[in-house]
Amino acid sequence: MLGRPLNTIKKLSWIHLPMSRSRYKALVDALAGDIRSGRLLPGTRLPTHRQLASREGLALVTASRVYAELQAMGLVSGETGRGTFVRETSLPPGLGIDQKTVTPGVVDLNFNYPALPGQAELLRNGLRQLAASGDLEALLRYQPHAGRPHERASVARHLQARGLTVGAEQVLIVSGAQHGLTVALMALLKPGDVIVADALTYSGFKVLAEALHLEVLAIPVLEHGPDLAALDHLCRNRRVRALYSMPTLHNPLGWVMSREARDGLVDIARRHDLLILEDAAYAFLVDNPPPPLAHLAPERTVYVSGLSKSVATGLRVGFVAAPLHQVPALERAVRATTWNTPGVLTALACAWIDDGTVLHLEAQKRDDAQARQHVAAKALAGLPWVGHPASYFLWLPLGEDARADRIAKDLLARQIAVSTAEPFATSAHVPHALRLALGSAPLETLGPALETVKWVVQAHT
Repeated sequence: MLGRPLNTIKKLSWIHLPMSRSRYKALVDALAGDIRSGRLLPGTRLPTHRQLASREGLALVTASRVYAELQAMGLVSGETGRGTFVRETSLPPGLGIDQKTVTPGVVDLNFNYPALPGQAELLRNGLRQLAASGDLEALLRYQPHAGRPHERASVARHLQARGLTVGAEQVLIVSGAQHGLTVALMALLKPGDVIVADALTYSGFKVLAEALHLEVLAIPVLEHGPDLAALDHLCRNRRVRALYSMPTLHNPLGWVMSREARDGLVDIARRHDLLILEDAAYAFLVDNPPPPLAHLAPERTVYVSGLSKSVATGLRVGFVAAPLHQVPALERAVRATTWNTPGVLTALACAWIDDGTVLHLEAQKRDDAQARQHVAAKALAGLPWVGHPASYFLWLPLGEDARADRIAKDLLARQIAVSTAEPFATSAHVPHALRLALGSAPLETLGPALETVKWVVQAHT
């Protein structure tokens, strides 16, 4: 059900508005009040812009401003070809972005923090070994901004196993992959620059681009990757400075771009002189992927990854690999944000890289992700979900008349947190879909939770 069209409601608080107030502001306030009070139910289709303008004696541009302000307030959503709808306002603000919205007792299908049995004991042993090492006192002092030389060399060797050959001097150690993205965008772009990204992309990138005042243009997405013809068209018509890409295990759509598509993307980047920002946070889950973009275009690609997903989310150690001429600017950004990564964490992480613990955990996480995908396939049978057989998430498109915000609300009432498409959408059109994180719930809980998701989705369609 989409709710009743607005013109079927008999009484609206804004029918008789005092003429002493701005008509535009009064309309915004009255409609907002009706939405917040429940007089206009979630899913209600509002009049078209022209209908509202005609009914209220407004210019069309003023009616559009009314809806734009309501949308900025989070009260309505405009959908291309469908109209403007009242949103579900009872969902916690920041759902899909802010982990604080997931409360104790809720099955978390919103955020991924995959863990394996025995990791706590692994940490105890690692800390004991670190405590017995000879350079413990050095970890109490400031570290070089990009990391100590031997630790950067450890990361360079680790990246070689990912298909990326770089020198230690090209590597910077940062406080997690999100910090790596922050450092790269701060150092290499400036406010107002245009960066292109997939129409559905990592929500943390969206938040960061907004905070740094970057203009994000959406690349339409196809079944197995971005629409490269559309990317080329964007670059021909706008002064695009950079491209943000997740070629190996895209979040949230799960694709792995083919070698042919990667070559095509690199060709476009070279012709239009684009900086490429390659996010490889989930790349460890894919066996034998095509070469990273940083391998194909080393002169213009900044590669960002980390250990949060492959080892533990609390281990905030990440990596940035960049062309040598960009390293000084990146170092300055590290200095401006964190000065250096915590010495104890970095030493622990690099010890695990050197002794093979990270590779071992990555192999175990691949097995775990595959097992969770099997559970999801069984629980969601009959629904048109999209994903990769070794990923920790999947994408669930909804039916034509389904409302993602109302489904998310109903699931939250059943103690299951999911994300709608909104945090991931860079285009004006936000599809009705759910992104389901599979890596956080205990395996024995995951199946029943996903069966509940299926039941609620089907009840809304």
